[in-house]
Amino acid sequence: MVETRNAIRFLLNEEEVTLTEVAPTQTLLDFLRLDRRLRGSKEGCAEGDCGACTVLVGRLVDGELVYESVTACIRFVASLDGCHVVTVEHLTKGGALNPVQQAMVDHHGSQCGFCTPGIVMSLYGLWMREANPSRANIETALQGNLCRCTGYAPIIRAAKAVASYGSVEADPLYAHRTMVRNRLAALRDGRRVEIGEGHDRFIVPANLDDFAAVYEAEPEATVVAGSTDVGLWVTKFMREIGPVIFIGNIPELQRVAENDGEVRFYAGVTYTQAAPVLTEHFPQMAELMNRFAGEQVRNMGTIGGNIANGSPIGDTPPPFIALGARLMLRKGEHRREIKLEDYFLAYGKQDRQPGEFVESVTIPDLPAGERFAVYKLTKRRDEDISALCGAFRVFINDAGQVGMARIAFGGMAVIPKRARAVEAALVGQPWTTETIDAAAAAFAEDFTPITDMRASAQYRLLAAQNLLRRFYLETQGEAARLTREVA
Repeated sequence: MVETRNAIRFLLNEEEVTLTEVAPTQTLLDFLRLDRRLRGSKEGCAEGDCGACTVLVGRLVDGELVYESVTACIRFVASLDGCHVVTVEHLTKGGALNPVQQAMVDHHGSQCGFCTPGIVMSLYGLWMREANPSRANIETALQGNLCRCTGYAPIIRAAKAVASYGSVEADPLYAHRTMVRNRLAALRDGRRVEIGEGHDRFIVPANLDDFAAVYEAEPEATVVAGSTDVGLWVTKFMREIGPVIFIGNIPELQRVAENDGEVRFYAGVTYTQAAPVLTEHFPQMAELMNRFAGEQVRNMGTIGGNIANGSPIGDTPPPFIALGARLMLRKGEHRREIKLEDYFLAYGKQDRQPGEFVESVTIPDLPAGERFAVYKLTKRRDEDISALCGAFRVFINDAGQVGMARIAFGGMAVIPKRARAVEAALVGQPWTTETIDAAAAAFAEDFTPITDMRASAQYRLLAAQNLLRRFYLETQGEAARLTREVA
């Protein structure tokens, strides 16, 4: 029998916080600004895009303390049990500016100042990981921070100069890591948290088996992992989401298992955690993983959540479908495995029973000799939702013919979907321009895209056809490169 408690406990800067009355929809940003008067974190967008509310959240991962930047506007307080929240106010303990802050002052990295605390916190998190970051890593750390005043050149100069202002080892957050790790470990007592009643009730399960039991008993509850989607249900659409089950801190759901010939991601693995493993197995996905929103959202959003919510524009389903991924679904103690492509049934409808959840996704390695690519089209390069995302996988046999083709798209239909007519037009045909042009016409059989704020139906259809042509041309370039290398 799992023991319960009626309070969440976490560290806020140096203080231990215990809350017995908290709504499941209360955001961390509102808690900081309204309840604790910590007003350095600002609300700019209330949807996790602008980064003005960025704070660091420390958590234990395999016994090690990891700090990550997150957007407080869509992070729920109830998800923080056993975590350490660090705000910009913590950086000026004793009155002196932190090296990151001083560098921003000296290099004129701030004008109106509204976005500056969030930028400072993103750079502070980077500095904790990397004392002398490259320009590329600085730009990655700032993907989720929008500044309308300065442009980014002085901010990047400040980030490059931080190391000359002090040693990261002397920073209190670094120097006190062992103490904080021990405090967080003591907060994790293995109990389930239950607070509130009715729609104001939430549960933080003690472990994976406890989550399975709770969700089977309360299938009407909203399951929240990273809150990068559900957060907007609350801040933008004012939706009632209670009762809520928060699963972001379940260690068993944050595992990655690399077996012979395949890799399994459990549902709670974040994009940040998944990226190095995915790009090792599938180097073709490196660019896609770097274009998932901003770093703050990548630190929160999960592989399982991107699949489970059934969005037609989720970026992982198209490449995973093309690679032949399988889902493990669980309800209570019962598990069943299905193909990922069979999970999506219709808009807002998935092959998932009440009380059943996505436990893991398994992706086979790409067989030798097969070509694979994934492309994401957006209005802006960084931190934007796909207009469409297409994944292509083919095998060209020794006769120069297409022996196998798997093509999947998001943003082209009401669900992530394979382009089966295009595949059929390719298989058995020579891998030539003529074959590609003939197959491209079949996209109109597979998809009837819509026109919306991100793209017109005509654009989507033409872009899908041109991505197929791009994929073909890139495989030809690969062949030419290999020929030159052999010669």
